[in-house]
Amino acid sequence: MALQLQLRTVSGLRGRADRIAKAAFRGLSFYTRVLESCEDEARFEETFRWPVASNIDGNEILEVQVFNYSKVFTNRLIGTFRMVLQKVVEEGHVEVTDTLIDDNNSAIQTSISIEIRYQAQDGTVGTWSDKEFLETPGPHSEGDSRPPLETDSLLPGLRQSSDVSPGKSSQQPADRSFRRAGKGVFSAMKLGKARPTKDDHRKQDEPAVLEAEDLDRKAMRLGGGLDPDTISLASVTAVTTNVSNKRSKPDIKMEPSAGRPMDYQVSITIIEARQLVGLNMDPVVCVEVGEEKKYTSMKESTNCPYYNEYFVFDFHVPPDVMFDKIIKLSVIHSKNLLRSGTLVGSFKMDVGTVYTQPEHQFYHKWAILSDPEDLTAGLKGYLKCDIAVVGKGDNIKTPHKANETEEDDIEGNLLLPDGVPAERQWARFYIKIYRAEGLPRMNTSIMANVKKALIGENKDLVDPYVQVVFAGQKGKTSVQKSSYEPLWNEQIIFTEMFPPLCKRIKVQIRDSDKVNDVAIGTHFIDLRKISNEGDKGYLPTFGPAWVNMYGSTRNYTLMDEHQELNEGLGEGVSFRARLLMSLAVEILDTSNPEINSSTEVQVEQATSVADNCTGKMEEFFLFGAFLEATMIDRKIGDKPINFEVTIGNYGNQIDGTAKPVLRRKKEGGDGDEEESELLQNSSEDEGGEDGEMVSVSSSQPMKPLVTDRNYFHLPYLEKKPCIYIKSWWQDQRRRLYNANIMDKIADKLEEGLNDVQEMIKTEKPHPERRLRGVLEELSSGCLRFVTLADKDQHHSSRTRLDRERLKSCMRELENMGQQATTLRSQVKKNTMKDKLKLVQNFLQKLRFLADEPQHTIPDIFIWMMSNNKRIAYARVPSKDILYSIVDEEMGKDCAKVKTVFLKLPGKRGFGPAGWTVQAKMEIYLWLGLNKQRKDFLSGLPCGFEEKKIARGQNLPSFPPISLLYTKKQVFQLRAHMYQARSLFAADSSGLSDPFARVFFTSQSQCTEVLNETLCPTWDQLLVFDNVELYGEAHEMRDDPPIIVIEIYDQDTVGKADFMGRTFAKPVVKMSDEQYCPPRFPPQLEYYQIYRGNSTAGDLLAAFELLQIGPGGKSDLPPIDGPTDMDRGPILPVPLGIRPVLSKYRVEILFWGLRDLKRVNLAQVDRPRVDIECAGKGVQSALIQNYKKNPNFSTLVKWFEVDLPENELLHPPLNIRVVDCRAFGRYTLVGSHAVSSLRKFIYRPPDKKAQHWNMTGEIVVNMEPEVPIKKMETMVKLEANSEAVVKVDLSEEEKEKKKKKKKGGGGGGGGGGEEVEEEEPDESMLDWWSKYFASIETMKEQLRQQEAAAAEAEEKEEMEIAEEIKLDDSPMKGFKGQAKSKEKSKAPKEDKKKKQQAAPELPEKKNKQKIDELKVFNKELEAEFDNFEDWLHTFNLLRGKIGDNDDNATEEERIVGRFKGSLCVYKVPLPNDITKEAGYDPTFGMFQGIPSNDPINVLVRVYIVRATDLHPADINGKADPYIAIKLGKTDIKDKENYISKQLNPVFGKSFDIEATFPMESMLTVAVYDWDLVGTDDLIGETKIDLENRYYSKHRATCGVAQTYSIHGYNVWRDPMKPSQILSKLCKEGKVDGPHFGPGGRVKVANRVFTGPTEIEDENGQKKQTDEHLALTVLRHWEDIPRAGCKLVPEHVETRPLLNPDKPGIEQGRLEMWVDMFPMDMPAPGPATDISPRKPKKYELRVIVWNTDEVILEDDDYFTGEKSSDIFVRGWLKGQQEDKQDTDVHYHSLTGEGNFNWRYIFPFDYLAAEEKIVISKKESMFSWDETEYKIPARLTLQVWDADHFSADDFLGAIELDLNRFPRGAKTSKLCSLEMVTNEAELPMVSIFKQKRVKGWWPFVARDENDELEVTGKVEAELHLLTAEEAEKSPAGLARNEPDPLEKPNRPDTSFIWFLNPLKSIKYLICTRYKWLIIKIVLALLLLIMVALFLYSMPGYMVKKLLGA
Repeated sequence: MALQLQLRTVSGLRGRADRIAKAAFRGLSFYTRVLESCEDEARFEETFRWPVASNIDGNEILEVQVFNYSKVFTNRLIGTFRMVLQKVVEEGHVEVTDTLIDDNNSAIQTSISIEIRYQAQDGTVGTWSDKEFLETPGPHSEGDSRPPLETDSLLPGLRQSSDVSPGKSSQQPADRSFRRAGKGVFSAMKLGKARPTKDDHRKQDEPAVLEAEDLDRKAMRLGGGLDPDTISLASVTAVTTNVSNKRSKPDIKMEPSAGRPMDYQVSITIIEARQLVGLNMDPVVCVEVGEEKKYTSMKESTNCPYYNEYFVFDFHVPPDVMFDKIIKLSVIHSKNLLRSGTLVGSFKMDVGTVYTQPEHQFYHKWAILSDPEDLTAGLKGYLKCDIAVVGKGDNIKTPHKANETEEDDIEGNLLLPDGVPAERQWARFYIKIYRAEGLPRMNTSIMANVKKALIGENKDLVDPYVQVVFAGQKGKTSVQKSSYEPLWNEQIIFTEMFPPLCKRIKVQIRDSDKVNDVAIGTHFIDLRKISNEGDKGYLPTFGPAWVNMYGSTRNYTLMDEHQELNEGLGEGVSFRARLLMSLAVEILDTSNPEINSSTEVQVEQATSVADNCTGKMEEFFLFGAFLEATMIDRKIGDKPINFEVTIGNYGNQIDGTAKPVLRRKKEGGDGDEEESELLQNSSEDEGGEDGEMVSVSSSQPMKPLVTDRNYFHLPYLEKKPCIYIKSWWQDQRRRLYNANIMDKIADKLEEGLNDVQEMIKTEKPHPERRLRGVLEELSSGCLRFVTLADKDQHHSSRTRLDRERLKSCMRELENMGQQATTLRSQVKKNTMKDKLKLVQNFLQKLRFLADEPQHTIPDIFIWMMSNNKRIAYARVPSKDILYSIVDEEMGKDCAKVKTVFLKLPGKRGFGPAGWTVQAKMEIYLWLGLNKQRKDFLSGLPCGFEEKKIARGQNLPSFPPISLLYTKKQVFQLRAHMYQARSLFAADSSGLSDPFARVFFTSQSQCTEVLNETLCPTWDQLLVFDNVELYGEAHEMRDDPPIIVIEIYDQDTVGKADFMGRTFAKPVVKMSDEQYCPPRFPPQLEYYQIYRGNSTAGDLLAAFELLQIGPGGKSDLPPIDGPTDMDRGPILPVPLGIRPVLSKYRVEILFWGLRDLKRVNLAQVDRPRVDIECAGKGVQSALIQNYKKNPNFSTLVKWFEVDLPENELLHPPLNIRVVDCRAFGRYTLVGSHAVSSLRKFIYRPPDKKAQHWNMTGEIVVNMEPEVPIKKMETMVKLEANSEAVVKVDLSEEEKEKKKKKKKGGGGGGGGGGEEVEEEEPDESMLDWWSKYFASIETMKEQLRQQEAAAAEAEEKEEMEIAEEIKLDDSPMKGFKGQAKSKEKSKAPKEDKKKKQQAAPELPEKKNKQKIDELKVFNKELEAEFDNFEDWLHTFNLLRGKIGDNDDNATEEERIVGRFKGSLCVYKVPLPNDITKEAGYDPTFGMFQGIPSNDPINVLVRVYIVRATDLHPADINGKADPYIAIKLGKTDIKDKENYISKQLNPVFGKSFDIEATFPMESMLTVAVYDWDLVGTDDLIGETKIDLENRYYSKHRATCGVAQTYSIHGYNVWRDPMKPSQILSKLCKEGKVDGPHFGPGGRVKVANRVFTGPTEIEDENGQKKQTDEHLALTVLRHWEDIPRAGCKLVPEHVETRPLLNPDKPGIEQGRLEMWVDMFPMDMPAPGPATDISPRKPKKYELRVIVWNTDEVILEDDDYFTGEKSSDIFVRGWLKGQQEDKQDTDVHYHSLTGEGNFNWRYIFPFDYLAAEEKIVISKKESMFSWDETEYKIPARLTLQVWDADHFSADDFLGAIELDLNRFPRGAKTSKLCSLEMVTNEAELPMVSIFKQKRVKGWWPFVARDENDELEVTGKVEAELHLLTAEEAEKSPAGLARNEPDPLEKPNRPDTSFIWFLNPLKSIKYLICTRYKWLIIKIVLALLLLIMVALFLYSMPGYMVKKLLGA
């Protein structure tokens, strides 16, 4: 559906000028190219095409404007032509010649000639004629309906080129001329051809001079895209830039990566649980990954157990299987040997979810536990854990483990991926399975085969059922016996939390069998693709839709070798079946009482769906033509070969082609039920009687011919076989169309991004322009999608998912288009990198959106059959070849010639077998509705006749069974093979003997073999003569076939080994073109070589394809250059193509060889190094005795060589080490190829730049973090560096009070603060204080970095958002930003306040008393660039690279290391360098290098601690100890192993004397101690000490932060700072240091200031320059020329690796190394870093009273409520030492009086805030294990029972470091104290020492709500062990210091001891009021009775008046 305009000519122009025209329709304008200096006629001859989404209305207008083009000013309008399209709409094709009109609407004499065609959507108008446009008069050959001027305006079949966006016209001649202009874009730029167009919006008369930047912005789409933004570069592999419109890109990577097993490690740390629901439980955590289970230890009677246990699970499975495994954490109550325990709650998540997290891990997150058996219940508790999943080669950065002082904010750290709400609800997943069809006729059951053998019956032998697996649960449908088209109509219901943390649902059709069930096919549904979590999102929904299943081939064999494919592992090689299913999700309302609360999987019947719900059945037509089949593997070359194409089961020779027969309503039938019937066609070729077309699905068998000794080809020549298949599918093309549009946008984006990266890599100018162009294309593509997808007809068969997906895709793309537009304006040179990342996110998102989950038409399989055996296949997705009238919707390979490489099926395709090509095919495919079929041949190369099947009524519509090409062109191909680099090592020597084989059509040629190299320079021209290509000449020019280049390794015996392959496209010259610049001669380009999926080097080559015209070969450019005399008849690469060379000098620094392994079992004794580059080279001096001294005697040598001017073309430099044996024999030890010399090229510095920085003084500004202020703070500075504060105390007190207010007494800086408050005493500080302070600092810095990064990101997002919609979003964004700013401001303000309050204390954070060191959370090498500042290490490799990724890693091939360096520079050098003072010509560029004589060094290794070690014992722990090896020294610290610890603190230092260079590789290993058997290696790390020693960064001994001469921070280096400084100045030829008065020092031209006094142990002050010198050292990088960063005093963190598990970290080691030369003064004793001993404390808890304890018991006699209360207490981790009070019997009010004292002695580490416990783990343990546990006190209240178990009533747990302050009275004590901890004042017993108050006991009621079950008045008193000894106290109420007896009411004695009392008490209390009431009533009665008794007599008396 499109409107097409051909703009022919504009005539009657005046004057001579450059002309340009613009055509506009519906707001989309196209420009023509510029026609330069034309006079009266401008022949544009260009075609524009507007794809239209809705039918054109007759009143719409098309407008063409013609301009005079100007480079500088605005284009001047000549005239306009407007046309109403009414006639076009009616007729479909109109030709017009008319005059233009000017601005005033008056006609001018210029006239225009155009032709317009229109094809409506419904095909009502305009038939597609064979000739696109009517003939233009002019001399052409028949059949080429083209104007003579035009070489490439329109191809038949109206295909718009695939790399032209709707915003450009189809390929235009200008494009052509540009392509002719040179192989790369850049040559065209050099010609200055790129002209900007003018923006449309410019007014006509406004003169404008455009600046370059302006051009950059205004540059539009002109002249076929000559603007630099829009040009696609010839990419790495020239093929990927698809020049043509008839060929599609081949896929380079061959090997299927899916399905290959890999190593994975899942490590899970269970830290603790909180708020577990249940009373007094003994919880155990079960950790389950897949099938494996592990358990933690059991913790007794606690609801918040602390475990800190680490589990590791190792797997070796394919990624798909790994990521579907479920991690399940469950908490089980009271499990023991006899009973399995009851489940408290569990949590599930799949491994894939963890792997997609940043760093592949969750760290310190809380999992929410829920009970799957009880949906109505809320959460059952929280479990804190770390989960990490590591694949091979992933390195996990563990956040630094330090004291966990952060508040445990559970809600803020839930174990959920971002974007998942904390409150997940239960949901039901309904998976409905309706029916399946197309099942294979297989029978896997053994019984059936036996049956068949015996009885010979073979009926339908499949008994299918469907199994669905989701979140670790399985559901199955019923089994349908013996059925190919089973009907189930069942639904499987899963109940799972929503959103689920398991991403995929696995649906599998299985064949039921008595022996074993097998999978028939598997399909995975990815929930992320069928739902959308946004605020406008939708719940997962699917179908009803068909899903296609693929797997192994459909042959019936007993043992299927490809069975794994049916399980969903690897790429299916054949269609298996399709299944109709749907999925819906319903969120449960758990408050509803009727709900079924079980989570068991249920299976129910479901209603069937109407047949038409999945779309109307349509007849599809698939056509394919095989244009070429070459590179057929020689193993199958001797038998005839044919090809079979199948789509679903159609075309499959086994199952025959099935056509659904529509049976009308049968009696009692329901509607028109479609049933497919298998029509077995007796023969492929016979047609039905009615002329019905019958499919031909396979080509005729043909015998291959030999191409060369490895490959065969099929001789198709001019006759190309075709196949065609009719098939019937539901018409759901719209789904595929939308996916295609998005795919095309994504392809174009990807190509653009590759270009941009290539430009950055090769340092081409203006990559940012190209990126802007890419973004513009992206935004126009997105808008285009929105318009196209919007017209989606609302037909009945659209599912809910279709509608929702469409909405969300349109939203996403619209949004993306807007973001791209805004981003485009932000792309600048400096923001390039960040923006590139953002755009790559777009690409991922597009690819994700384009993947359509609901299948429609199955994929197409092409099988190569040899002798009816299936050999190799290719799989083509149906959407890629689907036809549509609208261009963007077309599949990318539809109607194009595609190069396909056939590969082996299944596992056979792994490894080397899968890398060799089985066959290379050029195939043309077209798939569309049968009724659209007339266009199916449009994309083929022209010039053929169709050959049809002969039959009576020769129906014209029949597709051809073969094509006969009448046109053929003859060419000569010249392959200029220059060189290759970084090839694959194929021989055991570690080198290869490479040659290249070039394939083009059915010819192949080889280069010569070059021996023993990985970087061959062949410099050879291969000429292919008489290459015949079929088709029209002009098509060849743009669409040459691809060239395949394969690299092999020649072996003396056996066949050559395959080393890699790459593709290229030649530059084509037709016979009528000139061989001249800019296109010829072609330039050399790099092509990436692939071996399987991995890259294996680059090839530097150029290819040209020259047409042999009528004059024969004499017309071709001569092949100049003699055949090389030395090399025989080999042609070198001709001069214009080979690179321009100039003279370079290569200087080599030979330092030494290290770690050489044996060669052929013999030791290396006299090695020598040979260096070779581009044929020249130099040899090192011979090392006479490698054992004695492995360094070279002559240090520097050089050689001169001719290298290309272009640095990118520099050849590699080869380093080889040979061992000189007796009798002149040499053995190769190993080799190394330096593939890029760029980093070694020396560029003389600019003279101008050198001088300015040497003048004047620059005062260096100190950062505030260096605790050295300017002069006036001198006194205070000492205070600071010494931590003995000599400021008047009042200030110090103020400071403290302030802090208390701030931190509420408790919070704040953890370890450091205590030190400040209680231990101002210098002697208390040690190295660990420094270490912990430093870790805090490091964590703080990390936090700040994260905050800063988040802020930057937020800002960026805001910018984009603001530019998109300026309405409400900026406000939101602003709030967010303000928040984060406040956060980051807060600490700064604090600091300011403090500094104002106490100016005496310069401080960083609130505790800068402690000096710090730098903690690196990586190796030191990573921070300092491997210390290769002048000495580089080259690994020498030997041995072939393993074929399989798993086995031979690079490490195993290393046979030694060469140390040295290179320097490459152009000769001659400028003079001034050699004239410098002290220049020693023997050292060349390597001046100032130390001597390499052996040197003795004292190496001091400090090991601090290890973290996260891999468990080595069965119990999931390890007993680690340290082993150190350096040269001959081997230290095993075995007796000091640490029992059962995965995070051991070693705290040790070792001194070793070593001699460099012999002993320079230090290995530090951690071993696991075993009582029996050998100790296992856990992991090791290696450090090259020599590089550290000689490095300019001075890594011998870290530079401390401050200089002090005593105390914990004493200066460790034997050289004082001033000595180090003078040495550095001398070595770096820097002027200085000059110490001046007033604390100034000048080095070069930098001035530093600082304090000048130091204090010794006795407090005496002395003058010193050391502080100043140290200041300079800490800022050494600011010194000009000589400066570089010096290594600070530090601790580095090194990963431990185990050679058995390569690439997976086994833990980390924190350590550092100091080195001191032995010829210098000896250093002092080693710093003491032995672990802190825990301090002994005693905690005394007095339980005074309880109140309001709930009453549990009913009295036997009186039924009265009472409780027998007692209180139990213990310190966490010491449950066995729990202590109980006595029982307060029969409390009726809940009040209890105890006056009872518990005493808990414990060991406490203040720095880590942990209690240290040593105990044996079990009776069988060999020794005690040390545990570190948070200090928590648990108090519980119980009801004592005599005969049954005691009842638990409530508990409270107090964290001794921060717990709520007790209430003053029982009334004030409330539940708030437990639930609302955040807002209450917290206290720490370690600071307060004594606390008394009321605390609540809590428990959960039936509804899981917390409630207060009592209150306790207690007093906590903490004493150190010494204090406790001085003032002892007794347990309970005993001596010493006894407590008085409690005053309890008498009834607490049981009633039978004193019955009267208790009766009295009972009566008095319970019946008191009752008794009073009865007494009163009795009195009343008596009174009434008396009244009645005496009343008559009284009355009588009264009456008688007696």
